[in-house]
Amino acid sequence: MTDRLIPASEALNVRPIWCVTRKDWRMASGPLPAAQFAFAEACGFRGDPGAVQVLPDSEGGVGGVLFGFDPEADPLGCGKLATSLPAGDYRFANAVADPSLAALAFALGGYRFERYRTRKGARARLVVPAGVDVAALRRTAESVALTRDLVNTPANDLGPAELEDAVRNVASAFGAEVAVIAGDDLLAANFPMIHAVGKASPRAPRLIDLTWGPADAPKVTLVGKGVCFDTGGLDIKPSSGMLLMKKDMGGAANALGLARMIMARGLKVRLRLLIPAVENAISGLAFRPGDILPSRKGLTVEIGNTDAEGRLVLGDALAYADEEAPELMIDFATLTGAARVALGPQLPPAYTDDEALAATLARHAAAQADPLWRMPLWQPYASMLDSPIADINNAPGSGFAGSITAALFLKRFVERASSWLHLDIYAWNPSARPGRPEGGEAQTIRALDALIAERYG
Repeated sequence: MTDRLIPASEALNVRPIWCVTRKDWRMASGPLPAAQFAFAEACGFRGDPGAVQVLPDSEGGVGGVLFGFDPEADPLGCGKLATSLPAGDYRFANAVADPSLAALAFALGGYRFERYRTRKGARARLVVPAGVDVAALRRTAESVALTRDLVNTPANDLGPAELEDAVRNVASAFGAEVAVIAGDDLLAANFPMIHAVGKASPRAPRLIDLTWGPADAPKVTLVGKGVCFDTGGLDIKPSSGMLLMKKDMGGAANALGLARMIMARGLKVRLRLLIPAVENAISGLAFRPGDILPSRKGLTVEIGNTDAEGRLVLGDALAYADEEAPELMIDFATLTGAARVALGPQLPPAYTDDEALAATLARHAAAQADPLWRMPLWQPYASMLDSPIADINNAPGSGFAGSITAALFLKRFVERASSWLHLDIYAWNPSARPGRPEGGEAQTIRALDALIAERYG
C-alpha cells in the first residue's frame, strides 16, 4: 500500500482535493470554476463527513474532488479517499489538520489482502504533502501491512513454522538474530506451558526469540501471543466461535509489526521479541480441564478451561523475558472476549501500574489516532484466580471481569521488569471504516512506536 504515496516529482496530471466541512464547503467555490461549484450543488454535496464529490473538467474528465472531512469525528477519515477516487494522482489543495496523518490514512485505506485474490487495475495515488516525512510514512504503512497480512492469512498457510518464517524474514532485513526452541525441546528448556498447549497439534509448538541492537542499550522487550489457531482445546468452541480463530496470533503479528518499526527507525535499544507460537488443537495429547501444569516461573497452574490457553503460553514467555529485567516490557494478545464486551472491537484495553507510562501512552494514542483505554489491575479480583490445589487457576468460574483477571494472571509472571504493559487487542476490523479495511488490523503499535521513539530516539 506504500505505492499509494508518491513524491510530487513522480506525479502525473495531478487533480486537487479540497477537504471541506459542512460549514465551510461553499468557501471552496473561490478556487473552483463556477460550473464545478454548480455541479457539486446540483449533486447534493453538502460537505458531510466522508462525502466525496468528483468534479468534472471542461473536457469531461476528473477536474478535482470535494471531500467532506471532520478530523475531530475521525482523524483517519481521509482513508476513504483511497477507495473512492477514480484512478489517477491527487494532492491536497488546501490545508488539512494533520497532513502526515491524513497521508497515512490514505495509505492505510489503500491496503488490500491479495494473497488469494488479486484485484487488477490502476488505483488512486496521493502526492505526499510538503514537509511530511515520506520515509516515515512508508515505514509505518509497511509495518501495518505486514501485521494485517499475517492476521488475514488462514491457519492452513500460517502455523507455528510459518510464523517463525515471518519473523526470520523481518530479522534478515534488519540484521537481527533469531533463536527457536521447538517441540519437546521446550520441556528440556523449561517452557512447560507452551509445550502443553501446543503438543496436541502435529505442527510443533515453539518459542521464537528475536534480538537486535547493542547489548548494553536499554532493553525493550515485546511479547506476542502466537496461537495460530484456537479450537478451544477439549473445552471446544462452537463453530461460530472458531470462524475468526485464524486471528488468534494477532498479538504476535502486532508485536512483530512494532518490532519492525523500531528496527526500521534504528532506535538505540536492545530489542527483544518473544513469540510463543502454538496451535491449540484436539487429540489424545491435548491438555485437559483439571490438569495442573508446572510453569517456567515455578507456579503451578490448575486448568479451569483449556480455551484460556493464551495466558498459559504468555506466562512462560513473560517469565523468560522478565529474567533479564527489561526496562520496558510490552505484551500483545487477542486474549479475552470480555475485553470486547467491555470496550468493543475498536478500543483495546491497556493495563499497567506505571502511571507515567500510562499517561504518555494515552497522549501518543490520541496524537496517532491509534486508540486504547487504560483499565485497572484491580488487585481484589486476584482472589478469583485462587485454586484449592495449585498456586493459581487459569480461568475463574464466575465470568466476572474476564479481561482484568486475565491481566492479573499475567502479572504473576512479571516481577523484575521496570515497566510492564499488557494490551488485550482484537486485531480485527469487523466492518470497514476509513483507513481501516475489514479484516486483520494493527492496533496500538503506531502509538507505541511514537512513545518508544520519543523515549529512546
